Amino acid sequence: MTDRSKNPAEKPTEKAMSRREFSRNALAAGGALLASARELAAAGQSSSPSVAPESTSSSGGLTDVEGIKVGHFTESRRPTGCTVILCEKGAVGGVDVRGGAPGTRETDLLNPINTVQQIYGVVVSGGSAFGLDAASGVMRYLEEKGIGFPFGGAFVPIVPAAVLFDLNVGDPKIRPNAESGYAACRAANAGPVAEGNVGAGAGATVGKLFGMQYGMKAGLGTASLRAGKGGLIVAALAAVNAAGDVYLPRTGELLAGARTPDGRRLRNTIAQLRAGESVSVAQSDQKNTTLAVVATNARLTKDQATKVAQMAHDGLARAINPVHTPYDGDTVFALATGALDAAVDVAAVGALAAEVVAEAIVRAVLRATSLPGYPSQADFAAAAGGPF
Repeated sequence: MTDRSKNPAEKPTEKAMSRREFSRNALAAGGALLASARELAAAGQSSSPSVAPESTSSSGGLTDVEGIKVGHFTESRRPTGCTVILCEKGAVGGVDVRGGAPGTRETDLLNPINTVQQIYGVVVSGGSAFGLDAASGVMRYLEEKGIGFPFGGAFVPIVPAAVLFDLNVGDPKIRPNAESGYAACRAANAGPVAEGNVGAGAGATVGKLFGMQYGMKAGLGTASLRAGKGGLIVAALAAVNAAGDVYLPRTGELLAGARTPDGRRLRNTIAQLRAGESVSVAQSDQKNTTLAVVATNARLTKDQATKVAQMAHDGLARAINPVHTPYDGDTVFALATGALDAAVDVAAVGALAAEVVAEAIVRAVLRATSLPGYPSQADFAAAAGGPF
């Protein structure tokens, strides 16, 4: 599902990370990552975090919801990209923005008091505000297919978007654009969703409140839940670029985040703040964000979809600490395709949304692979306290 073709509108520069360097650090298999972490945990290497079996108990991903397609564009010249969630038959949408530094597009249309009732896609992208341009490519793709808000025989595709800041990982002049969004649409399908260093998660990092130099690699993850035998599905996709640390929600175990100055141990940001440590991020490091998209086959109104997006933020709070800081642009979208005819309580959908968002965040960390200067969770476990 990952399209690694170059953007024709962009030119390599001398500062760009080489293809060989990027590929060497970004292409390890997610399955091997999970196996490695679990084997280390079973071996009793207590100097590094273990992986609880239940931490990845959810199956599948966002495309388990009927009517949802996902496609990635991953830039080959430096770690960045965009991820497109298509709902070509339309979906009711909601959004909730809680981070202090958001970058968004078309989110006002999702306000329940506003006219538009359905949207046809969502974009989550790297590249900071520049990455919002990826939505233009998605609009062009949908318009060519005759999908969108109808007017006078033509169509205006409604495609909200949100971005994370990854310009400080590699050459900042290389970032997703409209061609990237279009390429992600062409790659979109309803099959399994690629995770880790792909799409919007390609340049994502975590644990940066004390400076980028102490951070670790994160990425993009997805998960889904099927509730009983009634047919309800709730799924989530998350691109995790948080200032804070990431935890296993069911155990409270610190999984990834700020490292000690020697790089050998997890620093535990909250413990450091409780001890009086000052936040010392430079201006260039005050750019983070976790972006999540929740989807369900339930039939919801815009009011209800908005409530689901609000409740889903609890998943961020369970897996990331601190979260919703002045340096994060945390944003959650909710999509309801309405494919399920049975009546569903919105409280149940929202509660499950929080569960699956937390799961997707954990998977984003477990599926990530290292970049120069940013070890992954698997590296941290394999090093067993040794230097990077």
